[in-house]
Amino acid sequence: VDITKGNVRKLRFIGQPGRMERLENKENRAERAGLEGNKMLPSEKKPKIIIVGAGPAGLFCALSLASSGLFTPIVLERGQPVEARGKSIGALIHRRSIDPESNFSFGEGGAGTWSDGKLTTRIGRNSGPVRFVLETLVKYGAPQRILVEGAPHLGTDNLVRLLRNMREDLRKMGGEVHFGNRASKFHIENGIIKGVDAECTEAHERHQSTGGKFAPVHEPGTTATFMGDAVVLATGHSARDVYEKLHEEGVELEAKGFAVGFRIEHPQKIINEIQYGKDWGGRVLTRRPSTDVVNAQHFSKYATDATQQHEGTLPVASYRLATNQAFDGEINRGAYSFCMCPGGQIVPSSTEDGELCINGMSFSNRDSLWANSALVVTVNPDDPILHEYRQTHGTLAGLHFQKHMERKACEFGCGDMTVPVQRLTDFVRGELSSTVPASSYRLGTKSAPLHDIYPKPLYNSFVHAIINHFDKQMPGFLCDEALVHGVETRTSSPLRVLRDANTLKAIGVDNLFPTGEGAGFAGGIVSAAVDGLIVAEAIKTNFFENPGAALFTTKKNSVGFEY
Repeated sequence: VDITKGNVRKLRFIGQPGRMERLENKENRAERAGLEGNKMLPSEKKPKIIIVGAGPAGLFCALSLASSGLFTPIVLERGQPVEARGKSIGALIHRRSIDPESNFSFGEGGAGTWSDGKLTTRIGRNSGPVRFVLETLVKYGAPQRILVEGAPHLGTDNLVRLLRNMREDLRKMGGEVHFGNRASKFHIENGIIKGVDAECTEAHERHQSTGGKFAPVHEPGTTATFMGDAVVLATGHSARDVYEKLHEEGVELEAKGFAVGFRIEHPQKIINEIQYGKDWGGRVLTRRPSTDVVNAQHFSKYATDATQQHEGTLPVASYRLATNQAFDGEINRGAYSFCMCPGGQIVPSSTEDGELCINGMSFSNRDSLWANSALVVTVNPDDPILHEYRQTHGTLAGLHFQKHMERKACEFGCGDMTVPVQRLTDFVRGELSSTVPASSYRLGTKSAPLHDIYPKPLYNSFVHAIINHFDKQMPGFLCDEALVHGVETRTSSPLRVLRDANTLKAIGVDNLFPTGEGAGFAGGIVSAAVDGLIVAEAIKTNFFENPGAALFTTKKNSVGFEY
């Protein structure tokens, strides 16, 4: 079924919010790219589409619209361009100075830029839009191997180069990208969105005209107004101020399920042993001498004549754990590992002083001494633990619960970006750790009673899952060397911006198109990019009777997912 104005409704989230239909590609790659058969409009006649957020959803939406030749996408990003974003992160790591607009969460590429760069997804590994996203990433500089790997991963170092190439190409096609522009007001008149005000902060971008030096983009402290024909809301799940503003403006939001927990870190050599065994774990090779020596020394005690004859090398081991039987004392909850980073490090993903949230990341070589993963349990919209938050904050209860847990973590760590930690063995016993092992987290750790940070039902679920499920799935997972870090709360948005099933417009606001992870319609780099492409198709059919060749065809059977 080709996507046209008459049948675009068939490419939708159906059955339950967050569920995506299977999508299949057409054979003609040029048609899929949307670059053939589309008549280019003069720039003055192109509808202007303002896209708030330069994460995967926003960027892929912008690229699709620009390549059609029919639109002028105007991307507003509150943070820094990727080449300058590293300076903000450096200031955070070395001086504990948080830039609220440019950090591990905000900036070009979104939170996924300084993460593991995972390209796994639950919406169909070989479906049309997923293949299209992977091929597009390769086009802009990703390694070819992501097209064939079972669990493709980019790494932060590859994402930096790739994003710059995307931005340059978007501008060549007539698009605009503005950094240091934080959406502060939505112009809604008679139920129709007309534009966006943006508060300008200091941002710098490398320009050829300055010999590659950083040049200021906008005057800090000013307000810029961008008027257009439609607005795409593509902010990430950390843009809490945007969702509070939408709530004030009367845009319909609904609470959705989410998950919260910790980062757990093991020495990578321990994970190699659990996953590969004593005979083969010594064959792991990262090509970083200091890391490989540590692994070799660990496995030398198991060496036999047989192990010495093993040939070949293995990548660092990873894992995935999950159960829906994590008993909290009254009910079973879901518990699972999330965003596992082999050979990675733990980093701060906080966006405000007084709050502490962490995340994991890896570079493409995955060659650090540690393996880390989020370990989280589910929280439902009507969860009893949210009762007091619902009484005070209504629909925004989950958002304020997350903030409260982050403030508690900050207090547990003494408020200077030091992370509270606890040995996993002590965590399950509910005892403070007298000593703690080394950690990849560079701003320091402090022993703290993490068993007291979340409400008791969540703690009970963690303990039940770890003892009765995870340590049985991976014997040795529960060990003294494992270190729990607190807290990871931003696995997904606790809110969804309601959108019409047919038009993909926000309910009650014409020409506002919510998309991606922050709006509650994706969970990860690939699914967010796919949702951005779907919204781009909806915009095309909204403005033009015959917008050109369809990107994909659809089948009715769902391979959906729910967050």
